Amino acid sequence: MDRLAIFDIDFTLTKKETLVEFYKFVIRKKPSLLRHMPRSLYAGILYIFKVYDLRKAKEKFISFIDTVEEKELESIIKEFYEKVLSKILYEDSMEMIRKLKKDGCKIILISASSEFYLKEFYNIKEVDKIIGTRYEFASNGTKGRIIGLNCKGDEKVIRLKEYIKQEKLQIDFKESFMFSDSLSDAPLFKLVGHPYLINYKNKNQEFEVLKWK
Repeated sequence: MDRLAIFDIDFTLTKKETLVEFYKFVIRKKPSLLRHMPRSLYAGILYIFKVYDLRKAKEKFISFIDTVEEKELESIIKEFYEKVLSKILYEDSMEMIRKLKKDGCKIILISASSEFYLKEFYNIKEVDKIIGTRYEFASNGTKGRIIGLNCKGDEKVIRLKEYIKQEKLQIDFKESFMFSDSLSDAPLFKLVGHPYLINYKNKNQEFEVLKWK
């Protein structure tokens, strides 16, 4: 049977939130997109006051890239990985990935962040599968529409099991691992025999906490 080593991404693999870093990087590359900042900020405010649900808020926020041609966006994303994402990885997370891959685990990265830029983490040779929130890229260039549900909480378990079924894997969950900075990943923690919280500072009596740098 296969064993999994499942990793959340933001603040688990990376020291910073990837969507915020992506936003800042794209704005630096294309300052003209600053005109969309009020719309993005407005979406965040409406989410805080529960006018927008998380899905709608994320769609409105990411819409700042609507005017970027798909080929140019692909180029920006590759540069984003090289100059930003690859530089904000916890070294301890990379050591754990290498160790568990060597021990025979399949390495799964799963996040609520956007799959269209998270796919660059396939540059990490040990990674077998990346699962994130999926966005639609329409023929007219419009981006930002989420396909399915936001990949968070129970949805992560659903997406993971879809992958397992698609690949016809037989998983030993008792001997599998899960790493995340947040208790929002409790559904995945409870799925495996070896759950770990990363750099968690609040009270917690259920899961072991690892300190990563």
